[in-house]
Amino acid sequence: MTTKFYTLAESALERHVARWIDRYQDRGYSAPEDLLKDLFYGGCSSGMVGHLIYYHDTLAFYRKHHKEIDAMYAEAVQEYGPDFRLNPWDETDPLARDTQNRNTLAWFGFEETARKLADRAGLEI
Repeated sequence: MTTKFYTLAESALERHVARWIDRYQDRGYSAPEDLLKDLFYGGCSSGMVGHLIYYHDTLAFYRKHHKEIDAMYAEAVQEYGPDFRLNPWDETDPLARDTQNRNTLAWFGFEETARKLADRAGLEI
């Protein structure tokens, strides 16, 4: 039986990502693991997360979930050290006030949340 990721979600951001994962068959995948493998390989920048392609969508996503995403980013910097960098990252905008860095944070938040949900589901991807 396939895990319903929505039942594992504990926050608004996790529920958003879980709904996307739970619709894996709508995207032509036979299992959520296959969908997640593609996501973890190509990331959101591959265009596979259709609602996070255009800046107006990624910026809205970031605005809605910025507290959770910023906390995840701070945790990653703390865990991996001050040299941890997202790619692409505009070094002239360290506070992520401009479009490019907010877009990058939106993708980071989506991908890391998917990883967290996959771990919680006990998937090894």
